[in-house]
Amino acid sequence: MKMKIMALGALCAAFLAACALNNPSISDSQIGLRNVDLLDDKDVVLKDINYTKEPAGMAKRFDRSFENAPPFIPHDTEGLVPITKDSNMCVTCHMPEFAKDSGATPIPASHLYDIRNKKDLAGKLDDERYNCTTCHVEQQNGVTQLVGNKFKPDFRDKNGSHKSNLLDVLNDGVK
Repeated sequence: MKMKIMALGALCAAFLAACALNNPSISDSQIGLRNVDLLDDKDVVLKDINYTKEPAGMAKRFDRSFENAPPFIPHDTEGLVPITKDSNMCVTCHMPEFAKDSGATPIPASHLYDIRNKKDLAGKLDDERYNCTTCHVEQQNGVTQLVGNKFKPDFRDKNGSHKSNLLDVLNDGVK
């Protein structure tokens, strides 16, 4: 039995070696969009990105990219980041009880619910949702796509491009 296992192991090793000879590796300069060695950062120049500089409530809001996608931040975030567990300026305008008066988009119900433990947090922000910029990014104006994209979102709800219904549809199709 031991001899059969050793023979099988040797056969597998020979097969893998033959595969490696027939399939040369791809250089890291052949992948990605820069077409240079991925570890070469000496000539990297960051693009000057035109982030929205409009104050909160004044900027045009971009539609969501797909149903329940995190919306973009439509206003300047200078002075609002970094966000920590003890300092989150976003909630001062975006918590549901303040959003209507400030004209801000209210934090959705999914952020006020502990999905893991299936528990409504009675209007309190879930501890796992405090760092807004993990999912939400500032809008960028006039950016050209590096790769073409013909994706068109199909929103099930007529307000889906501006409103989340994640808690309502989270278990769709799950039995």
